[in-house]
Amino acid sequence: MNVQEIGAVENAAKPGIGGRLEDLWSLKGRYRTLHMTWFAFFLSFVVWFNMAPFALTIGRQLGLTKAHLGVLALCNVAMTVPARIVVGMALDRFGPRRVYASILIFSAVPCTVFALASSFPVLVASRLALGIVGAGFVVGIRMISEWFPPREVGLAEGIYGGWGNFGSAAAAMTLPLLAGLAGGESGWRWAIASTGLLAAAYGAYYLRAAADTPEGVAYVRPKRHGALEVTGRAAVFGLAVLVVPLVGVLDLIAWRVHKAGVLSAEWMWAVVAFTVALLALQLRKVFTVNAPALAGAYSEADRYPFRSVAVLCVAYACCFGSELAVVSMLPAFFAETWGLGPALAGATASGFAFMNLFARPAGGLLSDLLGSRRRTLTILLGCLAGGYALMALLGSAWPVPLAVGVAMTCSIFVQSSEGAVYAIVPLVNKRVGGQIAGMVGAYGNVGAVLFLTVLLFVRPSTFFLVIAAASIAGTVACRWLVEPKHSFSEHLLTEEPAEDAAEAVGA
Repeated sequence: MNVQEIGAVENAAKPGIGGRLEDLWSLKGRYRTLHMTWFAFFLSFVVWFNMAPFALTIGRQLGLTKAHLGVLALCNVAMTVPARIVVGMALDRFGPRRVYASILIFSAVPCTVFALASSFPVLVASRLALGIVGAGFVVGIRMISEWFPPREVGLAEGIYGGWGNFGSAAAAMTLPLLAGLAGGESGWRWAIASTGLLAAAYGAYYLRAAADTPEGVAYVRPKRHGALEVTGRAAVFGLAVLVVPLVGVLDLIAWRVHKAGVLSAEWMWAVVAFTVALLALQLRKVFTVNAPALAGAYSEADRYPFRSVAVLCVAYACCFGSELAVVSMLPAFFAETWGLGPALAGATASGFAFMNLFARPAGGLLSDLLGSRRRTLTILLGCLAGGYALMALLGSAWPVPLAVGVAMTCSIFVQSSEGAVYAIVPLVNKRVGGQIAGMVGAYGNVGAVLFLTVLLFVRPSTFFLVIAAASIAGTVACRWLVEPKHSFSEHLLTEEPAEDAAEAVGA
């Protein structure tokens, strides 16, 4: 890959942590882009999680069972897995400004449909569509990497991810108040519809105010579309293997919905048939798009280490996947183990997510400062495994404050690991950075579904041990992670597409 370092006065980094933190509060240049983009992510998560505060109210008003509500929660996640892949492709092709604006504007449609719904099928369809909004996270990853030099990208991506992630907690805290102001039994409908309208309005603003890159820096796009472009023969087969769980997880969700008694066996097998066809189509794309790699058309200088993508997928499945899984089960765990009331048990779970505000940026900052992004991630994943091993020891004999302290400490390692993962993701290969971010992000959802499925069959202590074991596997896998070139460059990096690699095999 031909790499050019472009120095610009605006992007000249101040030395030391103090300079970075001082500049962080600026609303000019790259920091303006950072703040506009994390707020776009924040709104997308407010929209994505806008049902959770009203689940019981919706169930009571529309006559839904606990199984129905569980299905809606799964539908909220289901489409996010394939959507993150598709959004990553669109991102690399059309640029983050247009894609993020489109997602936010689109969110008004399913939000309005959900708010007006009076039947279960309409609720399901709108929640599936809202899963696409949850895929917006990957867009900002590339946007931030376009504006920040590698030596600062860890902190910038951590702030983007951590502060944006807080949208889920903000939805839980503010939407019930908004519904109360609206009054009556339709208060939740007004609150949910308003999140879509707010996101759409901000999307229109983002389209006008944001820019894909700083002035004078070209936005580099892949030459081939339809699947992640890789640069080696082995990488093509590795990509094919990584695609399978992304489709297979949809079958797992369909099975869980069937076991809940909401989806008939005939419909479940129809979903399986659809996903098999989808997998066949995607695998065909993998081999078609990457015909140049199979033909050995890329020179050694043009290749990027696909094994790093695989390792980052495993790592994110462990950290973000476990966060989604644990947040969903933690209230019940604290309520059943210590007899806490719903409000106090719920506060514990929200505290686990609340740590995102500083833990994820801290993980990115450590990756910037410690001299090796690979070593930083390895250490944090090891600590994550230790945190979950300690959580497996929790029981009613523990004082509640100490148990809460253990959970919060574990959450710090969870979210700092997430920050360390995305301090590496945008540096693996810039021209397909959106697709790499999408694949890694999708594996976070895959991990969540797998961990929650394990929880169906085991006790919470064993559940925590399974996550700890997976995290140990992720720690070991970091041995194969390649430290990105120019990890700590002070200047923006651009990558030119490999010259005529596709044409070399008659593409």
